Amino acid sequence: MMRWLLFVLFLLPAFAAPASAQTCGGDIPCKIGDREYNILLPDDWDGVTPLPVMMHFHAFLRRGKTVVNHPRIGVETKPRGVMLIGPSAQNRAWRFWQDDPADIDFADAVLADVAKRYPVDQSQIYISGFSFGAAMAWRYACARGDRVAGLMTMSGTIPQATTCPNPPNQVRHVHGLNDIWMSLPRGQGHDATNAVALWRKAFRCGQGRISEHWLIRAGTPATNIVWDNCTAGRKVTLDVHSGGHFIPERWLGIQLDDLMGRE
Repeated sequence: MMRWLLFVLFLLPAFAAPASAQTCGGDIPCKIGDREYNILLPDDWDGVTPLPVMMHFHAFLRRGKTVVNHPRIGVETKPRGVMLIGPSAQNRAWRFWQDDPADIDFADAVLADVAKRYPVDQSQIYISGFSFGAAMAWRYACARGDRVAGLMTMSGTIPQATTCPNPPNQVRHVHGLNDIWMSLPRGQGHDATNAVALWRKAFRCGQGRISEHWLIRAGTPATNIVWDNCTAGRKVTLDVHSGGHFIPERWLGIQLDDLMGRE
């Protein structure tokens, strides 16, 4: 009888602990009211040093859990000492069509909640997104640019005529010429650089220059265009490739290294 009692007492904590007592992280989401987000901590964090943060807005019908488990997102933040935040959209779709979507307030609440749980380096808050999430990232950066150290977006934009009175400090964007899901917004004469016209105007950039030609993946050539003659030390880069709608391997890591001044 005594052995049975000890066995039950040994198992009890594992089964009796309420869900609210669990620490969120990884696949276990953090809750804000009826909304949630996921966290992925970097490798070898000492538990004390303030963390740079990258908040990534997921694609249509995805969620924050997808972000922290994605082989081309979390794999780039973990070795760079960056905490990855993946907020989840209501009904798995961001509301970015209007100028001031309610999801901007939700993203604010996410960052505030993260700062309550972990020491955050407020000078290194980076925003990224893919597809519909890229468009949401553009909206957030337009509204809260004064707190965004860098914007990194893939295969998604908002109308280039959008007014952006509070732009972020730096912008990096990549888009495929053959993207059929969120087409690259070409300008007059099929000008592909129109994809970042909003930021070039907001930063009052001069003439852009082609920095390099490279393969974004096997058989998919890309061209890197840079505007580094903008006001207040701001810079815009655009990678245009011949492919479609995808997250390029290693692209986010390259941009983080550039923004963070890493080799």
